[in-house]
Amino acid sequence: MPPKRIVDAAGRTAIVEALAPGASREATATAVRYLLQLLAEQAEGNTVEVRVPPFGAVQAVQGPRHTRGTPPNVIETDAATWLALATGSVSWGEAITAGRVAASGSRADLSDYLPIRWESTVA
Repeated sequence: MPPKRIVDAAGRTAIVEALAPGASREATATAVRYLLQLLAEQAEGNTVEVRVPPFGAVQAVQGPRHTRGTPPNVIETDAATWLALATGSVSWGEAITAGRVAASGSRADLSDYLPIRWESTVA
C-alpha cells in the first residue's frame, strides 16, 4: 500500500513550522515526508533511493530500475539536513563536503533536483 499523500496546504504549513526554532517532531516529520513526496514527483524514477530516517524514503530519478535488495544508488541524511537541502539553505556540495549526506552509487547526486519547488503560500 503506498504511503498516504500529503496535501499541499498541510505540507507547506509543515515546512514553515519545521524551519522555525523549536519545531515539533510532528511538523518535522510531515515536512520531511512532503518534501520527499515532491522530490519523487519532480524527479520521477526509481534509480536513487533517498532515505531520511526515521521519517521516510522515496525512490526517484530516471535511469535503470532496481527490483530487489539494496538499490545501487542510495542517499541518506538526517531530517535537519534534508530540510536545509530541500529548501535551499544548504547546497548539495556543501552538505557532501561537510559529511552531512551519505551518498553511494554513480547516480547518487541530487544537485540537479535541489532545492525543491514547494512555493510557500503560508504567511
